[in-house]
Amino acid sequence: MKKVFFTLLCLSIGTLAANAQDNKAPVSPPPPHVAPPPPVAPKPVDPDAGIFKFKEETHDYGEVPEGPLAETDFEFKNVGNKPITIKEAHGSCGCTVPKWPQEPVLPGKKGVIHVSYTTQGRQGMIMKDVTITSDAQQSPMVLHIRGTVKPKPAAPTPPPEAPAPAPKN
Repeated sequence: MKKVFFTLLCLSIGTLAANAQDNKAPVSPPPPHVAPPPPVAPKPVDPDAGIFKFKEETHDYGEVPEGPLAETDFEFKNVGNKPITIKEAHGSCGCTVPKWPQEPVLPGKKGVIHVSYTTQGRQGMIMKDVTITSDAQQSPMVLHIRGTVKPKPAAPTPPPEAPAPAPKN
């Protein structure tokens, strides 16, 4: 009797599950084709705004040892007609930290963006970016650092000590 009851229970559950799949909500017709929104017009660039002129936009560290910070300065001159105010500068990861002038860089004057890269625990290729947001004509401006972090040399292990001779009896 238990086998028959269990069999009927399984068949009932299977039938309910199959019927539940057939009672899908009606599918609504696809919406009529809607044109994509028009592209957002770029904000107008002030022709008198400051203009970054960097000595270099990519710095190659070459090979650097693992451990100490790899640091460089990106020097620039404002060749525009208005001061450049840097609002923010950030690295592409937490290991790349920029420092930038907090005061406006006047036309004809120079500024420096200092970039530090943490090499500790980061063996291999360096390919990082620093993005600068400012009121200059080139905003955002992207600077690049490259190079290779060489692993620390393994610490020499002292030779094993010879076992002490056994005492003679």
